[in-house]
Amino acid sequence: MAASRGTGPGLLLLSLILHGCAVTAVELYSANTNPEVQEFQRVELSCIIKNTNTDNPRVEWKKMRNDDVSYVYFDKMIQGDLRNRAEIKGGISLVIFNASRTDTGRYRCEVAAAEDQKRFAEITVNLTVTVKPVTPQCRVPKAVPVGKTAVLHCQENEGYPNSVYRWYRNSEALPDDSKASIKFLNSSFTLNSSSGILLFSAVNKGDMGQYHCIASNSAGSARCDAQLLEVYDLNIGGIVGGILVVVVVLALITVGICCAYRKGYFANSRPSGKSYKNASKTDGVNYLRTSDEGDFRHKSSFVI
Repeated sequence: MAASRGTGPGLLLLSLILHGCAVTAVELYSANTNPEVQEFQRVELSCIIKNTNTDNPRVEWKKMRNDDVSYVYFDKMIQGDLRNRAEIKGGISLVIFNASRTDTGRYRCEVAAAEDQKRFAEITVNLTVTVKPVTPQCRVPKAVPVGKTAVLHCQENEGYPNSVYRWYRNSEALPDDSKASIKFLNSSFTLNSSSGILLFSAVNKGDMGQYHCIASNSAGSARCDAQLLEVYDLNIGGIVGGILVVVVVLALITVGICCAYRKGYFANSRPSGKSYKNASKTDGVNYLRTSDEGDFRHKSSFVI
């Protein structure tokens, strides 16, 4: 009676054909196409056959990461690095135990049903394995003069997805821009939450305090220990006075050296002028003789 009122015999027959033994296409669906799990935990990649006429359709899983495609389940066996960490559930869904960050990627479930008119179907599941951040490395200047630039660094490289960063002063969270909050209008900082850099264009006394940073993502968070940033006044008068003292001392040293030169303290101690040699004295008398004299003889005229 219901059929005769709503559809008629012809439409009822068509409905029986479509929903009975005349299914013409294999169909798939997933309970969760974007699963997310923390590292080292269990995750199920859901793939369910909605319609098919084939009793034992062939099931395959492939992993796609960047431009690489590799088998995960083929010929009824787990393949690759999942060989000892995964299994097939219900004949089609893929379950990964002890998930690793390297398991992140796109997984394609493929089903071939030989007895269906449309014999092939596929569905893609995007898996994200999250990794909790480790303690970030924080660098805070110890002391900065008033009016000078200051840069604070916060970074960690283990978390996945990439960490975002937040700086705190005396346990109070700082905004991305000091001008965005009335409480920090007297300050002049900007925070890059992606790089973890907190930049003060000109520090003032109000910026002094204990600073720490927290790195966080969907898997968790981690913080570094607080470090003190001191801000001190720059003593211009003292600097100028010190420079003047140095200049005066250098001037006095220069004058002293000049005076010493003039008084001859740095003159050469060796005597100046020519050096003469005393004539050497001979023992006895030198006699001269000429070629025509022959042997020398005393003559009577030489005797007085």
